[in-house]
Amino acid sequence: MAGAAAEQRRLATVVESWLERPVLIVGDAMLDEWRFADSDRLCREAPAPVLTLRRRISAAGGAANTAVNVAALGGRAVLVAPVGADVAGDELHDCLDRAGVWDRTVNQPGRPTPVKRRMLAGNQILLREDSGDPDDALDPEGVTRLLTALSCATEELRAAAGGQAPTLVVCDYGLGALPAPVRAWLVEQRERYATVALDAHDLADWRGLAPTVVTPSFAEATRLLARAGAATRPTTGIDLHLEHPHGDPSDGPSELSVGAAPGGVRADDVTENHPGPVGEPTPGEDRVALTGDGLSVTGTGVTVNTRAGEGVDRAVLAESRLAELRAHTGADVVAVTLDTEGAVVGGADGEPRRSHSTPVPASHAVGAGDAYLAAMTLALAADAPLTTAAQLAQLAATITVSDTGTCVCRREDLLTALGQPTETMSHPALVGTDELDAIVTEHREAGRSVVFTNGCFDVLHRGHVRYLEQARALGDLLIVAVNSDGSVRRLKGPDRPVNPVEDRGALLAALACVDHVVVFEEDSPAALIEAVRPDIYVKGGDYPPELVPEAPLVRRLGGQVHTLGYVPDRSTSAIIERIRSHSQDPSPTTGERKPDPSPTTGRREPDPSLSSRTQAS
Repeated sequence: MAGAAAEQRRLATVVESWLERPVLIVGDAMLDEWRFADSDRLCREAPAPVLTLRRRISAAGGAANTAVNVAALGGRAVLVAPVGADVAGDELHDCLDRAGVWDRTVNQPGRPTPVKRRMLAGNQILLREDSGDPDDALDPEGVTRLLTALSCATEELRAAAGGQAPTLVVCDYGLGALPAPVRAWLVEQRERYATVALDAHDLADWRGLAPTVVTPSFAEATRLLARAGAATRPTTGIDLHLEHPHGDPSDGPSELSVGAAPGGVRADDVTENHPGPVGEPTPGEDRVALTGDGLSVTGTGVTVNTRAGEGVDRAVLAESRLAELRAHTGADVVAVTLDTEGAVVGGADGEPRRSHSTPVPASHAVGAGDAYLAAMTLALAADAPLTTAAQLAQLAATITVSDTGTCVCRREDLLTALGQPTETMSHPALVGTDELDAIVTEHREAGRSVVFTNGCFDVLHRGHVRYLEQARALGDLLIVAVNSDGSVRRLKGPDRPVNPVEDRGALLAALACVDHVVVFEEDSPAALIEAVRPDIYVKGGDYPPELVPEAPLVRRLGGQVHTLGYVPDRSTSAIIERIRSHSQDPSPTTGERKPDPSPTTGRREPDPSLSSRTQAS
């Protein structure tokens, strides 16, 4: 136990050491959109579910999510990428701002921002719609502007870091953000960056970059080897042989066959007793599937036959080719990611490092590779040993996959997973408006999402508590704005509030689900919403979010609006009415009580006029 604790402290020291390390991220930035719906019937026109949209979440994706993860892990992240001058681009800018990423993206009018839209019901992805195409190439002016932004951002980071050379992360997902002139510039400027990480669908496009680390998926690694025509024996004890078919077009998909070593059955020595590779390549670049015979895995123009022996899996195959992958990429470190099976990592010493992950639904793992890349890059930039970097990268990816959505690993979460106490915010629960800006900035820099709600909260009751607990579950931080006494009188009448704002604020601050409470004098919370720029704004009621008066402002600032339903028969006005009615009852000594108007329920029926009032009244 003592040894494990010491190891965790050692890993935590590395996490602390990369704080504020300068990192420039360049590549294909996109917007991830998640639409959560309910369905309880099929439509008449077709055997398809009728979906009722309940909430929508937007998140940074691709290179933008890598930048968000770098910032959330404590690095100083700067993103340079082409972004369309469209609604999706505006939402992406807001995501970057909220995450504390230095946004140095370049607007490209006429070129849409790539978007991945996912529709879910019951946490099951029903469909995904992608927009953005490799054919949407940057025009010459766009390339020039992107190169200028890259050079300026590099110098900006160097100056902010006191002359320290920044780290570079390249995210090339084939969507056209990194055309040949940009790739050539990055290769020529390699010496300006201390550490370079490369995550590319087609590693062959990056010859000459000499990256510190590359993080290909299994399909990307096998495709690179196939195109390289490698036919040498592996360096490990696994007796496998890699055979590259003749006549493979240099610019198209290729087939990679792994069979018995020379002297045994070869891929071109197919007999009835020794069948060759089976199964068709799967079309998706990020998919590698096992065929029904249990002998082949396929992926993006690649077929890998594992007939070489029982127990041979993707990890073993990757381990056997690490040396060749390093040679073909020019990288010091190769980390072959295996989705929910973890990763295989190799460096100059030739020793493979195997890490494992916990299988999760696919909807939980979106962006986990970005968290892996960010942590691996920061650890290597901090001169951590390769074994340590691999451990931290796998841990960062693993702890982000607990729920549906785009994965982001926060520094605090990583330290908590290592059993280390994290710094707590020094601010009290009750704060003034002057403190609020600094508090929100502090939480945003830590990668936390902010939930905001407001109300009078005059007589705190079960409905309030339930409502606030539900609001807190929507994000990482809940800020509650409370109307002042004067504001309540203007809204509710001269006999309200029942409790002064000092008491109302103190009770709210005592709730575990509430992080901060602030009092505002105005009738509307608009000024506070402008200051906080909440990720999620919550109101109580049975009306749709579109009818919330603050909704247009919140959405203009990049946030979302949620309405939460009532706890039945719970409202401040109803409670006050019951108290008043009881105060008018005859003296208890007479033994008489007013009859209950609702004998079937045992409760006095609330005034119907109160039914449209909000939960937070």
